[in-house]
Amino acid sequence: MWSKLQTSTLSLLFLSQLIIRDITLATGSVVPDKRQEQVKVIRNDDPLIYYHGRWDTSPGTWWAGTGLKLNIDNLDSLALNLGPHTSYPNATIAVSLDYGEFLSFNVSQGHNVIPLEALSEGEIINKNSVVRINSQGWQNNRVNLESIEVNQDAKLLPYTPSKLTFQFIGDSLSAGQYLPQGVDQAWPFLVGENFKAEHVVIAQPGAALSDIVSYGNQHGLSFQFFRTEDTGYFYTSDHNYTTPWDFRRDKPAPDAVVIHLGANDNGQNVPADTFVQNYLAFLAHLREVYPHQPLLLFTPWGWPQPDGSIGYYYQGKYQEILSLWEASGGSNTFLVDATGWVDYQDIFPDNEHPTVAGHQKIAGLFETWLKNFGILPEEEWATKLS
Repeated sequence: MWSKLQTSTLSLLFLSQLIIRDITLATGSVVPDKRQEQVKVIRNDDPLIYYHGRWDTSPGTWWAGTGLKLNIDNLDSLALNLGPHTSYPNATIAVSLDYGEFLSFNVSQGHNVIPLEALSEGEIINKNSVVRINSQGWQNNRVNLESIEVNQDAKLLPYTPSKLTFQFIGDSLSAGQYLPQGVDQAWPFLVGENFKAEHVVIAQPGAALSDIVSYGNQHGLSFQFFRTEDTGYFYTSDHNYTTPWDFRRDKPAPDAVVIHLGANDNGQNVPADTFVQNYLAFLAHLREVYPHQPLLLFTPWGWPQPDGSIGYYYQGKYQEILSLWEASGGSNTFLVDATGWVDYQDIFPDNEHPTVAGHQKIAGLFETWLKNFGILPEEEWATKLS
């Protein structure tokens, strides 16, 4: 996977075009389109654009992994016109063509050409093309979409979402912090891809479950999950406020809600009993939004140490949370026991977060858990290629 990300696989001509484009964008200038043919402009309110994740009204992305999907007939060229709310000097997006691997590109306010030749490794052979785009990073991740440009004879078709949808909720261990491709290499994203499912990742590094200030985050996930914006809102000058998220915009609604939280509560010395009560309150709030979906609660895989030991936090408390939740009438909630899933060889030694290979290992173990639980991968993507 990583080898396809290396610039050495691109032609020298394409690399030089990228360099010229980045320099031009840095000046704030619009890159002139040297193609002589006309283009077709798709407005950002076109109902055939399939948006996923958390978009504000600008429309602009929040939270790593937020993006859009397009089903386009006769696609030959693609460009994004981005507005002033795009992260400066750029945001990194990941793009996949026809369910191929995601490649990373920096985009900025203005006109951004997406090089289809790099994504297709040659000529596009399908009559219709599926383009998937998401904001990759947990910070500097705002992409303010004004319009999309395609070749004049291209036609936007309906995108059919997968019959299976996951909602993931977490912190840095789910957001892909420290990974070269951010959330696109994190275990939640990998699980969604391997199951050919729609997937939304609401995860913020440093954030606790408890609604407290934690490692630069003004709120915890028990508050921020229900907002459009991620906790980066606090550091923006053009959008330093939050708005309630309308969960009716999540189409389709998730079939399962997966939660991996608690590391930063422990880091902020939230007492174990307080953590239990905060988690129970969070589950009750989630049930208002997801009345029937299974809630899958991860126990910690802990912090592996060089001597082979693993530092676990809130030991026994996740089991207590489930017991108290069920005693109060809560149902369809299950523990994912991740004890022993991660070893020292699976993490970066300097920050104890999983490496690319570590996230792949976690994804594989959780996929096995899901299959045993009864959630199976889709056999094919719902929007087919022809």
